[in-house]
Amino acid sequence: MKKTKLIYSLSIIMLGTALVFTSCKKKKAFKEEDGQSSADNRAVQTENDQANNDVNTEVGNNVLLHGRSVYGSSSAAIQKALGVTATGYTIDTTGAHLGTIKINYNGTTVNNRTRTGSIRLTIQNFPTKKWKDAGCVLQVDYLAYKVTRASDGKSVELNGTQNVTNISGTSWFELLLTPAHPNAVTSVTGTNLNVTFEDGKTAVYNINRRFTYSLPGGVLTCTGEGIGSSDGLNNLENYGTTRDGDAFTSEVTTPIVWNWTCGWWAPVQGEVNIKVEDKDFALKVLFSVDASGNSVSAAANSCPYGWKVEWTHKKKTKKKVFGYI
Repeated sequence: MKKTKLIYSLSIIMLGTALVFTSCKKKKAFKEEDGQSSADNRAVQTENDQANNDVNTEVGNNVLLHGRSVYGSSSAAIQKALGVTATGYTIDTTGAHLGTIKINYNGTTVNNRTRTGSIRLTIQNFPTKKWKDAGCVLQVDYLAYKVTRASDGKSVELNGTQNVTNISGTSWFELLLTPAHPNAVTSVTGTNLNVTFEDGKTAVYNINRRFTYSLPGGVLTCTGEGIGSSDGLNNLENYGTTRDGDAFTSEVTTPIVWNWTCGWWAPVQGEVNIKVEDKDFALKVLFSVDASGNSVSAAANSCPYGWKVEWTHKKKTKKKVFGYI
């Protein structure tokens, strides 16, 4: 009987010690949190969005890939009307007759970003399918595509493959010229996109997004939603592993909106919920805030300063504000 009581007492002590240790570990994780996972997530999504802007621009610019008549309005005129400026790269059209072109970045610094590497675009089932067709799938291969911020030297390099699907059967070209098609809708999906940061550490992203492009007031505007699912969570824009090897998910709780007036890097609306493995708190990201972290209305005349991340453990909340550029 005494032996049984001793074992029971030791079990209680061990359980209590484990609970205290776990509580201390969680408290330490909360105190040491610096929002880095949210900053990485923002950086990867921002540069992926910019790359997809180039993809939309150049697949529409190429007559063979787009599938329009050579006698239609010029690509330059469409870009000018949309406010799109394609800079910092050249286009290799050698394989256009087979449904593929390559965007080669030349290291020019534009909007605080220096880009090198290439992105290869290939229409699947070409020439049966053209980019103007609903359901057309464009394979996008990132080939050492690297973006470096000129202001602080931080960088992300993307390697891997994504598929961009034309859901609406409308491209930026038709968006401007055809009033009957007020929106252009695409999805961007890809697994195991490899991301390398400036410190040499790598992360893996599985990106699942739906974009709706429109022209309210004549300004090209994009609304991004999460369409992925993992571990019982839905509306995920991406999930995978962080640069530290921890599993993470990023859930869109309010659609993310950017326009060409403020730039793809400066959303004027949106919220995401980022959860990192072994942390009992989420990183709640709010886009479109001022330098103090106060929400800025999307209807305001000026563009927002940046975005805010908050995390809460028990009754304590911490926050950090990041500038868009």
